[in-house]
Amino acid sequence: MLEKRRVTVLELSTLMAVSEATVRRDLDELDGQGLRRIHGGAIAIEIFLSEPPVLQRVVDQTENKRRIARAAVRRVQDGDTIFISSGSTTLEIARQLPEGKRLTVISNSLPVVNELAGRSSVELVVVGGMFRPGELSMVGHPAEMALRDFRADLAFMGMRAIHPRQGFTNDYLPEIQTDRSILSMASRVIIVADHTKFGRVCSVFVAPVTAAHSIITDDGVDPQIVQELSAMGITVETV
Repeated sequence: MLEKRRVTVLELSTLMAVSEATVRRDLDELDGQGLRRIHGGAIAIEIFLSEPPVLQRVVDQTENKRRIARAAVRRVQDGDTIFISSGSTTLEIARQLPEGKRLTVISNSLPVVNELAGRSSVELVVVGGMFRPGELSMVGHPAEMALRDFRADLAFMGMRAIHPRQGFTNDYLPEIQTDRSILSMASRVIIVADHTKFGRVCSVFVAPVTAAHSIITDDGVDPQIVQELSAMGITVETV
């Protein structure tokens, strides 16, 4: 029983010698605290402790990330000011931006900057800060101060872990305030993340999921999580 990630109300009722009503009430109270409540039982939440470097992640979920990026790029209009955060999915957005589209792009990601540096139609604004080697990004207090002065029509942002009740979480403390600054700088914040990021929790809280306006993910995401997010007023697009 202890090794299982999924458990039913009946199993817990039998194991603990209590009523099913008691089990349901306790599971409702514990939802998001190490487990996710599902119909008829619960599933253990997987805790993320560390994230592989961005150059390693670019080869994971490649086709899903491309579909997500193409859906994200369809929301970009000529003349927009957009922010693109660090991450492998957001890097794919930079790659998918149509040549010749007039844009102002703000980014704290060196791979994104390198991808767009040669495009004459893109006015590129680079956010400085403390260099994070694994992510090839700029974070910390200097980045936060710079981001406060910027405004964008759209912000495309990756996220380490997404849980309807536990919110957006991360495992790298110096990046938390940078993430929060990004979430507050744009008229619309769009989270781009493949299905592996959902239903999981990292060690540090960033913001509630309602800090974003919409989420784009692939069709491998758990439908129940999509339903929960939609009930909270978040537009979830699966591709």
